[in-house]
Amino acid sequence: MLERQGQAIRFHPTLLAFAGHYRYEPRPVAVARGNEKGRVERAIRYVRDSFFAAREYRDLADLNAQAEAWCSGVAADRPCPEDTTLRVREVFAQEQSRLLALPDNPFPTDERVEVKAGKTPYVRFDLNDYSIPHTHVRRLLTVLADPERMRVLDGQQVLACHVRSYDRGAQIEDPAHIQRLVEQKHQASQHRGTDRLAQAAPASRLLLTLAAERGYRLGTINRQLLELLDRHGAEALQAAIEEALCRGVPHPNAVRLALEQRRQAQQLPPPIAVPLSPHARQRDVIVQPHRLDGYDQLTGGSHDAG
Repeated sequence: MLERQGQAIRFHPTLLAFAGHYRYEPRPVAVARGNEKGRVERAIRYVRDSFFAAREYRDLADLNAQAEAWCSGVAADRPCPEDTTLRVREVFAQEQSRLLALPDNPFPTDERVEVKAGKTPYVRFDLNDYSIPHTHVRRLLTVLADPERMRVLDGQQVLACHVRSYDRGAQIEDPAHIQRLVEQKHQASQHRGTDRLAQAAPASRLLLTLAAERGYRLGTINRQLLELLDRHGAEALQAAIEEALCRGVPHPNAVRLALEQRRQAQQLPPPIAVPLSPHARQRDVIVQPHRLDGYDQLTGGSHDAG
């Protein structure tokens, strides 16, 4: 119950839904009066002493199987507390015809938890991390879990379904989630290379467009042009691409030929590529400086003479 003022009781909505589904009336006992539900307390003690005491099991499925066998065996064969001449199994058979039939659809008892996906494509539930699609990071998602599996939902959309783990600190992954993330990172890497190439040699955009119209593999062309950029520099590559476009050959081979002819005409030695780490390359990125006129407003636009 959520709130109680004397005999006025506000039950939890889920309890009321459960009671309505199975058609029974929840009846609370008085506060701190465990003796009013002694039969329930004795049943709990019986289960604890007769079933759980010194019992060993491998996992939850094994425990549930043992519990089902115990209920239909030892527990059903014990004498009935109200009539020791009969077994519990016999009393239940006599009362079964007077009981309401269970509904065809069981009440949903999945554990429901709201979780927040961070920067990485995982959500944490019950001390374990479960993978989700990388497209749903930094969102508030819902986990529905039963004893065997857990599902991650975004609204009504099921994003992931995993076997539930009862370990601690485990990382449960769907290979499809990891594969899509790797592909997305690979595509992002290609886009970064294209942007770097376009900044150094703007004519490369037209070359790639014409190459795509002819069905060439843009990934290979982009990689080869980046290699030529590292070897010859931005100015030489821009001139060579313009020459290749004038010849109507949008291909790295034509650019490479133009660079070689230019090198021979200038009687320059063959270029030697120096491999640099990505961190070192970032230091060479050209940054356009901003105008400083805005700082004059801070000083009122006047400067002391002298």
